[in-house]
Order: sequence, then structure tokens, then C-alpha cells
Amino acid sequence: MNEPVRDRLATLRRGLHRHPEPAWREFYTTARLVEELRAIGVDELAIGPDAYDPGDRMAVPDEEALAPWLERARENGADEKLLERMAGGNTGAVAVLERGDGPAIGLRVDIDALFIEESTAAEHDPAAEGFRSEFEGTMHACGHDVHMTWGLAALEAVAESDFSGRFVVFFQPAEEQSGGGQPMAESEFAADLDYLLAAHVGLDHPTGEVVAGIEKPLAMCHVDVTIEGTSAHAGKAPNEGDNAMHAMGTAIENAYAIPRHADGMTRINVGYAEAGTASNVIAEQAHMEAEARGETTHLMEYAKTRLERVMQSAARMHGCRADVDVVSESPRADSDPQLVDVVAAAAGEVHGVERVVPTAEFGASEDATFLMDRVQREGGLAAYLIVGTDHPGSHHTPTFDVDETSLEHGVDVLVGTVRELERRHPIPRGDAVGGQ
Repeated sequence: MNEPVRDRLATLRRGLHRHPEPAWREFYTTARLVEELRAIGVDELAIGPDAYDPGDRMAVPDEEALAPWLERARENGADEKLLERMAGGNTGAVAVLERGDGPAIGLRVDIDALFIEESTAAEHDPAAEGFRSEFEGTMHACGHDVHMTWGLAALEAVAESDFSGRFVVFFQPAEEQSGGGQPMAESEFAADLDYLLAAHVGLDHPTGEVVAGIEKPLAMCHVDVTIEGTSAHAGKAPNEGDNAMHAMGTAIENAYAIPRHADGMTRINVGYAEAGTASNVIAEQAHMEAEARGETTHLMEYAKTRLERVMQSAARMHGCRADVDVVSESPRADSDPQLVDVVAAAAGEVHGVERVVPTAEFGASEDATFLMDRVQREGGLAAYLIVGTDHPGSHHTPTFDVDETSLEHGVDVLVGTVRELERRHPIPRGDAVGGQ
């Protein structure tokens, strides 16, 4: 591990790809990152509960769900002392370089994976070349293995340079559940940042293309709903039951009938539903997992409020009770034009980057917006950039992979932006963009 990160980008990324872990279960991943960070040598390293207040976390699994992943990390050689510090699912880390006077710059990269079984097809490079996921049913299907590699390599490059200022890298857990952005944003490490960068690979932009800043990420919330009814014999005495399944069906139908809003786009989806035990039993319990999104934070709140009301009303209509739990959410925050200009200038100097797109609509959701929003509210600038890659499968599919050429592109764009910010600081803010 004495070999510089920059000289083993593909090897590092492939190692992370082999060991994907979902939200708040990134025990091995965090331990592996800490090894690299200690080898790089940073001025401050906060791990797990030292990086944020555990009480600020969202969408945290129970101990029963966490335990197998903790044990798996132990079996794979994760440091026992680190695992003890991450008890309760307190994963992730923040690394800080303190290098004298200059701008305070943050970089956020996400570290979690998805519950997707990775392809075994011969044409799928990770399977063909021996770095397919070793954790069955879980996969880095959104490029977070690339993002972590960028974060480590950018940190190393800045540490070895004559950079003057403060550089903070957030290795954030639980992005896929929108659970880790808020605690990182509420932490002391996010205070007084002049600039905040976040980055994503691909998103249908090809290798050689960079989007300097996204616009219109959707504000969103995840909602879990449990409907409690009364069981009864479906043939002998159906009138004695309160049918949770019937209530669930009404709730789903009415959720999709929530009126759209005149001020902008909203989205509602019920993505998971289950109820009942047998054909001759009136179901006494039903469970749903749903989401609401909006073009602005205000519109998401509208959709969320209507969704909660529909769930409660449908339950009452059928004599049942609904427990509606908003397990996580994230606001909208747009990239600041002044920082987008800096990213674009830096990207234009990177070898292999053939096209720089100033801005593009994101069209999805991201809890990096918590960090962006805090920095913007406190007078700083934020930008979320995309480094293109040719990916044979779409994001969140079993065949997702990346063109590893984008590893170098991402590092160079990020490091170039950091150094350009150092040179130009302070950048006049102008008209605020911020969260909406």
C-alpha cells in the first residue's frame, strides 16, 4: 500500500467493487478507506461517530440487519478496533488537510452499494476479469467505488502539493437511502466551508465529457407505511375483519391519483407492497415502501403531505390504522454558476476531456444536497459535477460498469478545480442559487 494511489486507480477501484456494502453497513469499506487515509497521512481523521452525530442519521437498519455485515467485515480482515468504533452502523469517515491560510474546500464522495445481484455474464468485465462482487445480492451498481477512488486520489494529490488552505473530504455512507447526507452536513466539518464539490460518474454522459454543475436535482423523501387491521375467516365471517390488504390497495390507487402541482413537477411511487398470509384469511397487516419527489423542496413537501394523508385516509376508510414513517429525505440544491465556471475551466485543461458541458438537469435525487445547502446558506459556493464514462448497463442494473479511463479524468478535474479555487479565492458569490 506504499504505492501511490494515483498509480493504482484501477486496482483500488476493483478492490472496492469486490466488497460492496449497503447503507450504514459499510464496515469493511470504511476500514479499507481508513487504511488508505492513514497511509496518505492527513491532519485529522474522524471515523464513524466522530465524523457526525449518530442521532442525525436517517434510514438506519436495526441491529439484526447490521450484524451479518459486521461479522462479514470481520471475516474479511477489517481492523477490530475500527469495527468497535463503527458499532451500531456508524460507518463513514471525514479526512482533513490543514495547510495554512487559504480557502476551505470540501469534497463529498459516497461509499454505499445497492441490493442488486451482479451479472455473471461473460461480457460483463467485472465477471470476466475477476472483480465481480464477492458479496452476493449486493453490488456497486452506481459507481460509488469510482467515487471513493477519486476521493482518495484527490486527497493524496492535494496532500503532496503546495496547496494552502483547508481540504475536507467527506466519505459519506448511505447515499442510496438518503440517510447519510444530513449528519455529514450537520457536523462540525461542514462548518465554514468556502466551497463544496460533489461528483458522480456516468449518468449517461460518455467518456471524455464533463458536466461542470447539475441543476434541478429533485427533492425527495422515502416513506414506510404499515397498515394494521383485524384478521378474520374470509369465508365464515369476513364481516368481522378489517382488511389491511384492501386498505393498501385503496391507498396505492389514491396515491397515484394525487393531483400534480401547478408550480412544477412532482413524483409519487409505491415501489414495494406486501400483505396477507393465506387466501382464506382477511389480512391484518400490510406494508408499503413509497417515495415522493418534487422539483423544489416546497413541491416535495406538498407531495409528501398528500401521500401521508392518502395513506391515513385509506386505512380509516377500511377500519384500519396506518403508521406512516418518513425514514429519510433530502432537499433541492443547485450548483452555483460562479463555481460551475471554475469547474469548467479546470475540466477544459484535463487531458482526455473532449467536451465540457456547463450545466445539465439532474432529474434524480441526491443527499449531497444537504451539504450543498448548508455551504450555500452560510455564504459559500457549491457544485455537483459529473464525469462521463461509457457504461454498458444503466445505473442500478446488474450489468453496470465503467470505462476506467474516467478514473484519471475524475481525479484531474477535482484536483484541478481545488487548485484553481485556491488561485482565484475569494470568488464573488453574486446572486444566490442555493436550495429551493
